[in-house]
Amino acid sequence: MHSNTQQEDAYQNLMDKIFIEGMVFFGRHGVLPVEREAGQRFLADVTLYLDLSPAGCGDDLSKTVDYLDVYGTVEEVVCGRSFRLIETLAETVAAALLERFPVSEVSVRIRKPGAPLPGFFEAVGVEVLRRRK
Repeated sequence: MHSNTQQEDAYQNLMDKIFIEGMVFFGRHGVLPVEREAGQRFLADVTLYLDLSPAGCGDDLSKTVDYLDVYGTVEEVVCGRSFRLIETLAETVAAALLERFPVSEVSVRIRKPGAPLPGFFEAVGVEVLRRRK
């Protein structure tokens, strides 16, 4: 049988999540010059890992991460600069989220439905998982 301290330690090691899925932005990212000139839609999903128990127990916004601020950070990165690779875009979004919010790790998924590929597909994309150092 586990002691209360071991159970509390195990509980504290669980990681809660805040996620925003299906954000749609207009950006100018791509290897081809026409992609960076004309621009296109990009879809972003982010997951932030942090302990939500202080907010959940206290019903206090100041003890969590405000979704509006997260959305604004992602929008600022996706719409503010041009990258050749969506890998770089995802890395930059992840770094901005880790820098601005008290989270232990983030997952960033970027999808590019208009990628210049032959054939039919829903989207191409990348997903990165980054931890605070």
